Amino acid sequence: MEATAFCPAHITGFFKAHLDDNQNNLENLGSMGAGFSIKQGVTTKVKVSEKNGQETNFKIITKGYQPDKTNISEYVLNEFLKFGEFSTKFFDIQHEISIPVGYGLGSSSAVALSLSFALDQALDTKLDKTMIGQIAHNAEVNCKTGLGDVLASFHGGFEIRVKPGAPGIGSVEKITIDKISIIMICFSPISTNKFIKERLPQINGLGGKMVNRLLESRNIEHFQDMSLEFAKYVDVMTPRMQKLVEELSKNNVKCGIALFGETVFSMISKKDEDRVIEILQKYPDGIIIKSELDNNGARVLNN
Repeated sequence: MEATAFCPAHITGFFKAHLDDNQNNLENLGSMGAGFSIKQGVTTKVKVSEKNGQETNFKIITKGYQPDKTNISEYVLNEFLKFGEFSTKFFDIQHEISIPVGYGLGSSSAVALSLSFALDQALDTKLDKTMIGQIAHNAEVNCKTGLGDVLASFHGGFEIRVKPGAPGIGSVEKITIDKISIIMICFSPISTNKFIKERLPQINGLGGKMVNRLLESRNIEHFQDMSLEFAKYVDVMTPRMQKLVEELSKNNVKCGIALFGETVFSMISKKDEDRVIEILQKYPDGIIIKSELDNNGARVLNN
């Protein structure tokens, strides 16, 4: 029994956190906000075989960029073990992460969601797609790695999260836009958990207003302007980011900030790709990613 699933990386431009509910009901916690999913992300393969003298019932291997821990994968696996008698089974889990971890690209949610879809397929648990998403959302909130990325990457595309919570509880409005390029540069990681704890009142005051403003305009340039405004307001702009933002602005290039990471993104037309990459290449200490929107969201891949 084996299966492979993919979940796109997700970038949040601004948000409002909802953490005040009963902490035991993880599905209701989450965030409103806006962001987008890209073609790169996490591909997870699961192979289930008979246990053969191994001390544990699972092995987790990560290829590509490395996470600092595997607790989110273990949470998801343990949830699936509740759906049947799998004590004689061994789970070989392999994550292939094609995006830097900790830079505001939603790598944890992509790990959780791709694993949820792969386990459902491999174990033939036939869960409702919404429930697969809820397990991943609960894993992310429980492990304190994020709030709204699972809901967003579950749906894919350029989205506004209009109601917080897990898939099936939270809801998104997808905005259709012409084909664009997404170019970003990742400088260094920022701890999401630390940030949310320290800056929550500040974050929520502006984030909620921005959701309403974007619902009216439904415009990617407006979204990028608001993302910059939000990043400056909650004080995540480093001198290096500020310098790049100013240079892009001088060249009439819109950009935004991925939360939370020292990452600058630009959603542009195809014809502007080379011009933007040329500017970003002046910053050799950053990882440049070139991508497009992933409109499909998390999914099982045909083996």
